[in-house]
Formats: sequence, structure tokens, C-alpha cells
Amino acid sequence: LGVDDPEHRVQRRMMIPSFTLPRATALRPYIQRIVDERLDAMIAGGPPADLVPAFALPVPSMVICALLGVPYEDHDFFEGQSRRLLRGPTAADSMDARARMEAYFDELIDRKQRQDAPGDGVLDELVHQRLAEGELDREGLIALAIILLVAGHETTANMISLGTFTLLRHPERLAELRADPDLVPAAVEELLRMLSIADGLLRVAAEDIEVAGETIRAGDGVIFSTSVINRDEAVYADPDTLDLHRPARHHVAFGFGIHQCLGQNLARAEMEIALRTLFGRLPGLRLAVPAEEIPFKPGDTIQGMLELPVTW
Repeated sequence: LGVDDPEHRVQRRMMIPSFTLPRATALRPYIQRIVDERLDAMIAGGPPADLVPAFALPVPSMVICALLGVPYEDHDFFEGQSRRLLRGPTAADSMDARARMEAYFDELIDRKQRQDAPGDGVLDELVHQRLAEGELDREGLIALAIILLVAGHETTANMISLGTFTLLRHPERLAELRADPDLVPAAVEELLRMLSIADGLLRVAAEDIEVAGETIRAGDGVIFSTSVINRDEAVYADPDTLDLHRPARHHVAFGFGIHQCLGQNLARAEMEIALRTLFGRLPGLRLAVPAEEIPFKPGDTIQGMLELPVTW
């Protein structure tokens, strides 16, 4: 995330084969099995239930662990450190979380190197091929592993919970979705556009740029708000309205250009399966408390919900 070409191109080319549309499609049966298992457990234990720890967080966390080759039994550790890394609350907390994650992956790489036969996870391939052949150094591999693990579960978990909350707050749109499940892919795109949870892209101007009569000087820092961009009235008619029939695929919720989200195909697959199955199996799903009582994350990094009490 912090480098441009040519370093960025080298890293991205290593990872693209693991995140293609065919690879995400091949993972759909596995994602469906995880979604069904988590819903089975939630239904058996409720109602009511907190959808965040019961469903929205474990689904993408289990998927990215399987894809990367990270032991899911360590999820309490890396989910907790991911929260500290992204939200602090202080810079020291974030730096300590980063150091703990680095130590964790350093030890995990050692374990993978000692294996006689590599596993089938992405990290196993990187350790036994890219690292062994010198294409990637250990420090770079650890940094890459942290990015993939944190981004692979934190963002999608927030989209599943926020997407569910948004649909429950728009019963007429939810009725449309239940009447026509083929609308799910379009609903996912519209939710991505409206919610834009990974907000605040940071860039530095490479040259002077004139925008609306103002000059951004070379070297100036610039913050792009994807939430605002995705509600541009020049692009989207009535942008604050949830419209499942809107052609919204050209949103920038996954970024734009060479740094566009590597895992977007996987995220779409997880969201489609999670929302389709959740509302299909629980037709009476509803909020368990008034919407205004539900706590949200501060929104200073990745937007999301701290909890989502539901009943059915």
C-alpha cells in the first residue's frame, strides 16, 4: 500500500493469481459452507444474537485464513491486533500491534519453512517459492502477510454487518431483494457505493493540479473521501437513496488505478453469499434494539459497527 511501481508491480504480480475471479468463484462452495455453519450456530444459540461476532466477523476471517494458510485458531489474537493496528487508540498502541503481528508472522514463516511438504495456502507458496528463491525478502513477506490478513477480514466483516443493518433499515428494498434473489449482486454493488467503508485515501500530489479554481501544489498531501465521491450527484441521480436497480458497478469503493483492491472478487463473493443466505434462512430477521442505540465505530479508519443485535 505504501509503494508505487516498480516495487508495487512486482508485489502485485505475485498476488494476482490468488485473487482472480476464477479463484474467487472456485472458493464459493467453501464460503457457502462457512456461512451455513455460522448461521447454524447462531440460530442454535439465539435469538437474540450479536451478528458481528456470530456471523459478520468469523465468515471473512475463516475464509482469508484458509486462503492464506493462517491457523484460524489464532483468530482472537490477530483480530484483536488488527483492531489496535487500525484504531489505536494511540499511535503507540498501533505500533505495538504492528510489532506483535510481525512477531507472529515471523514465527509462522519459521514453522512453514520447517515443513517437509508446503501447505496449499498463499503464504506457503510465497515462503517455499518467492522467499526461497530470493524474489521476496522476509521483511517484505511479513509486511505483505499483515496487509492481506488485516484487509482480508476487517473490511468484509464491516460490509456484511453494515450491509445487513442498511437493508433492515430499508424494508422496502429488502422486500425487493427477497422477492428476487437475483438482485443480490446488484444490491452488493449499491451497498458498496453507499457505505464506502474504506474511506480517506491518502495521496501526495506529484505536480501542481488545478481543481475548481484551487491549486494543489506538488508535494501537498491530499485526502480523497470515497464516501463523497460515491455520492457525486453528477454521476448518481439521487445518490443518498438506496436503489438496487442502479447501475453502480463503476463506484470507487475498492479504490481506483494501480492500487485498486486486490481482493475485490473475493469480497464480492463473500458478501453475495452471506447476504443471500442470511436473509433467505431468516425471513423474520430484524433489529433487536432501536437503531439509534446500536454503537458504530468512530469512522476514522474503516467504518463499521461495534455490535449488531438482531432477532428473528
